[in-house]
Amino acid sequence: MNSALRLPVVLGGSVLLTVAAGWAVDLLLRRADARHPETPLWNALRRCRPALQIVLLAALLRGAHRQTAWQPLEDHQAVVGHVLSLVLIAAGAWLIVGVASAAVESGYARYATGPRDPARLRRVRTQVTLIMRVVTAVVAVVAAAAMLLTFPSFRALGTSVLASAGIIGIVAGIAAQSTLGNLFAGFQIAFGDLVRIGDTVVVDGEWGVVEDITLTFLAVRTWDERRITMPVSYFTTRPFENWSRGGLQMTGSVFLHCDHSAPVDLIRDRVQDILRACPAWDGRGWDVAVTETTPSTIVVRAIVTAKDADDLWAVRCAVREQLVAWLSEKHPHALPRLAVAPAPSSDGDGSRRPDWD
Repeated sequence: MNSALRLPVVLGGSVLLTVAAGWAVDLLLRRADARHPETPLWNALRRCRPALQIVLLAALLRGAHRQTAWQPLEDHQAVVGHVLSLVLIAAGAWLIVGVASAAVESGYARYATGPRDPARLRRVRTQVTLIMRVVTAVVAVVAAAAMLLTFPSFRALGTSVLASAGIIGIVAGIAAQSTLGNLFAGFQIAFGDLVRIGDTVVVDGEWGVVEDITLTFLAVRTWDERRITMPVSYFTTRPFENWSRGGLQMTGSVFLHCDHSAPVDLIRDRVQDILRACPAWDGRGWDVAVTETTPSTIVVRAIVTAKDADDLWAVRCAVREQLVAWLSEKHPHALPRLAVAPAPSSDGDGSRRPDWD
């Protein structure tokens, strides 16, 4: 074949074969998805088509670029082959991560479609997320190591690195003690069921929902849309409140400071009326009681229930707001008042005596 035609034939043939193979694989996946719509794996695997085509194209060019008989390629044959090898390794790692992600996501999707406990679903979702990040990190590290080993200078350096691996390991372990602690804490959270994505937690006095968990940090979305990023080791070394443990149903309290003359029975009836009109109340239970007295006030506690933390917050706010408004309108004397006693008078000798004498 004429050398002028070899280059377009090799390049064009490689591209055509790559496009045809990608189209054929995509067609097979679409047919499999149509036959088995209950399995989301086939549709998820279609996202791996670009990575597959790059792998095929790099492999074809890696094996056929010597047949082009093009002088610039022959002059830089080693460099071209090296670049194609790097592209092949990177695309292969991308393909492996994509296939693993599709398999894990489809498995979780099928698991989540059944009648499952929400807490169980959050636990599995947390584990799946962390497993995928571990797989991605391992594949990336192996791919980077394989790419570095394609350089002769790094292969020569490998002998000396292995010889001093013990010293390097000790130094690295000391230097990365905090990072390794967070890494193992991430595994403990994933498989120890301490906290899960979607759990409602209180950390450092902040109320929020766990939005993301990685191997090193955990993100909490607060009620005012702020994000608190904390190391995962915090949740394995310090106490925190997890309102989602043991089910979503919750019980909360509303405290009011009232005057001693406050009509507790009427307050109890008013709380019941407020709860009956509140859609966020789940109807499981309620109670009103005087829990404490001080020289100037009494503490009235109203207990309410709700199906989850968000509804509990709504119920507590509704009871607090409507109860204070009702007391201000109907029983203003029941609100706390500052009692001012008359000052005692004094006799001529400087001694004091009460005014009622």
